[in-house]
Amino acid sequence: MNPTDTETIELLPAGATPRQLFVLLHDAGGSAADMLELGNLLGGAFPEAAVLIPEGLTGPHADAAGAAAAGLDDAAALAARVEALAGYLRAQQQRFEILQSDTALAGFGAGASLALALSDAHDGLAGRLLSFGGGYQVWPARAPALTTLHLLHGQDDAVVPLARTRSDFDHLMELGADATLDVARSLGHELHPALMDQAVTRLQTCVPLRAWKAV
Repeated sequence: MNPTDTETIELLPAGATPRQLFVLLHDAGGSAADMLELGNLLGGAFPEAAVLIPEGLTGPHADAAGAAAAGLDDAAALAARVEALAGYLRAQQQRFEILQSDTALAGFGAGASLALALSDAHDGLAGRLLSFGGGYQVWPARAPALTTLHLLHGQDDAVVPLARTRSDFDHLMELGADATLDVARSLGHELHPALMDQAVTRLQTCVPLRAWKAV
């Protein structure tokens, strides 16, 4: 896949050069339009940001439980999609002349799982990561040093159970990662406004741990 040929919904700031970049990844079996509400919310909260929603980087299908959480068939397919996503991100950063630290990656379901895999393989390619209803297919061996992770999950998610994401978060804490976990009661596997609003709050109020360490 050539990352520059990926069909993308683009929400660009009016009359301004973008200073931030958001890339949103839909769930497997979904479409870019599924992420449009989140894209509009982020564009409103960060009016100088370019918000891009690529189509199809996550994968064409979703299976129940384990495979759906990654949206991938095996380790080789996961690695290939991670590299396709990395190429897409680099191309857009170069296009808008935006630093990796000013890039945020958000995904839902399989898109979130792909984003988490990318943060493990390419630490710092995105400075922030928002994972809605996703999980690691393979736990990282070390904490990302240059990416802050925000995990957001529905308590009643039947596709990616909350217990799995709590285990992911506990593992990240053991590694010393800069990460947060927010759980919404009575929500299933859905990109709900309550989770999206909390994601914006995290972006606006959480100072990355690496910034504190640099003081």
